[in-house]
Parts: sequence; C-alpha cells; structure tokens
Amino acid sequence: MNQHPAPPHAEPFFLKAGTGARFCVFHAAAGACRGAFLYVHPFAEEMNKARRMAALQARAMAAQGYAVLQIDLYGCGDSSGDFADARWEIWLDDLARGAQWLRERVGAALEQEIGLWGLRLGALLALDYARQAAQPPSVLLLWQAVTNGANFMTQFLRLKLANQMLAEGQEKNGGTAALRATLAAGEPLEIAGYTLAPALAQSIEALDAAKFGPPPCPLRWFEIVAEEGRPLPPAAARVLHGWQEGGEISALTVAGQPFWTTQEISECPALLDATAAALKEACHAA
Repeated sequence: MNQHPAPPHAEPFFLKAGTGARFCVFHAAAGACRGAFLYVHPFAEEMNKARRMAALQARAMAAQGYAVLQIDLYGCGDSSGDFADARWEIWLDDLARGAQWLRERVGAALEQEIGLWGLRLGALLALDYARQAAQPPSVLLLWQAVTNGANFMTQFLRLKLANQMLAEGQEKNGGTAALRATLAAGEPLEIAGYTLAPALAQSIEALDAAKFGPPPCPLRWFEIVAEEGRPLPPAAARVLHGWQEGGEISALTVAGQPFWTTQEISECPALLDATAAALKEACHAA
C-alpha cells in the first residue's frame, strides 16, 4: 500500500493588502507539487464551525501533493477590518490577491492555474470569482455550495428572528421582510454577533448561481446528505442540470453531519475521503 509523504508544517503569515493584511495559512505540497488550491471559507459563524474540517482537508491535500492556501477574507477571522465593513467586491479582490501569492509561491512547479476550493457561501464566491477572473481557475472544488444568495440571506436573517423570540418570547412583526426593509433603508443589522452591512447584504441577495452559466473550468461538487445514497438536494440538482452542456462537471453526495452548523465542532470523514478520491482521479486523468 502506497503511503503519501507527510506534508510540511503549515506556515501562518499575514498577506499585505490595500486595506490592512489578511491572515493566511500555507500548506506546502509533500513531494512533487501536483497542483495548488485556494480555500474560500464560508460566511460568519459557519467559518469558525468549519475550521477543523478545512484544516483536515488542507493537510490531506498537501499530503497528496497539492499546495493549499487558506485565507481569512477581509473582516473575517484574524484578518484586518471589521465584519461590518466587509464587501463582496473586497472579498473578490482578496481571492485575486491570494491566488497571485500562491501562483508566485508554487507557480514554477505547476503546469496549470490555481484551483479554488469553496465551502457554502465561499463556494458561491468562488463561482462568482471564476466567471470574471482574468485567469480562470484550473478546477472548482465545491463543498455544499450556496446556489442562491437571496435564499441564503433569508436563512441568515431568520437567526435574528430566532434570537428575538428567545429574548422577548415573540417574533417581531414583519419577519424577514421587515429586516430586509431595515437594510434597504441603509441601516445595518446585528445578527448572531455579526454586523451585516446593507451593501454586503445587497450583493449577496443579487447572486444566483443558476444565472451564472457553466463555470469556465472542470467542476467537482460535493453535498452532504443525511443518509448514504440520497440524491442531490433539488436546488443543487437544478443548477447543475442547467450547466451540464457547458463542460466537465461531476457531483457526489456523502452521508454526514452539516459540520458548518452543528453546535459542537464536528467532522465528516466521508467528505474528506470523497475529496481525496476525486483529487486522485484527477491526477491520474492528467
């Protein structure tokens, strides 16, 4: 049985940017570098819940010969800025900056462009970046991708309604429509410890992956389902069906817990195994 060489230790550092600095962790490839990935983390508290899975996957990729850069976007994690000042356009610039750094660090060893690996809203950000980047990624590796920004914002706004019910015993009149009206009036909202700016909410609301068109590179899509053998959720299936004519697309479901929302930090070993297998197949195909 062939064993992958142990990857080097992760290298934390701060990447200078026009607005402060971005906290990054670089995982060098073990042995010959087969490719490189930029990790695009999820939104708000989902980022923290997913840190362990992201670290496990990054280390696994490095052991397979793939360099990985994890970057905390502006206003997130340990990077500069407040979440209240985060904007979708700044995050797109952060991906371009991270991809350029990764390209310069390992580009001489590569024959292909940097790949993007995104989780949840980070997957939607990766898709949006890929369709307008001067240099499209070599591959998109997406975990539990958010496909519709408006639906995602509805779910996020419901967190505030739930907190209001716990604190006051009743839901505020108007529900999410009233909260959207507050944002539309230019007022930020405090939700689950995060200050959501109207501009960021508006950008997310406008995004619909089904309207993006097929991605400009091969796509590997993974969804976690409650039981093994279940099909893709309808939202993901609709988007992927609309893209089938556009290029190389594969989708896979694995059984596990939604680790990005569980109360305790959790793992999904099946997702790690499936992703490793997909990378192995891609390497053999190349």
